[in-house]
Amino acid sequence: QVQVQESGPGLVKPSQTLSLTCTVSGDSITSNSVYWNWIRQPPGKGLAWMGAIASSGTTYYSPSLKSRTSISRDTSKNQFTLQLSSVTPEDTGVYYCARGGGISWYDYWGQGTQVTVSS
Repeated sequence: QVQVQESGPGLVKPSQTLSLTCTVSGDSITSNSVYWNWIRQPPGKGLAWMGAIASSGTTYYSPSLKSRTSISRDTSKNQFTLQLSSVTPEDTGVYYCARGGGISWYDYWGQGTQVTVSS
């Protein structure tokens, strides 16, 4: 059974960099044709795809966040990481990691982690 689990700080100050880690079990992040995604949901709004890292290591980013987003991986730990720089209160929300066959559909989700940007 594939499991993905987000971890990271729940509170980040404005202008700082948010860093979240997704730990994967039951599958390898280097498995062929698999994409590992970050998705977020601001309060009262819908889900928004942020970016992904493919099994090849290629990264993909939402155009609206590309300048502030970096996704990397640690294959030895079977983890991938999201960094979002220069955060503002508008970056507050629940952040999810998810496995998918691409960047638009997902089959395994983490439970989500609440991130609040506030001074």
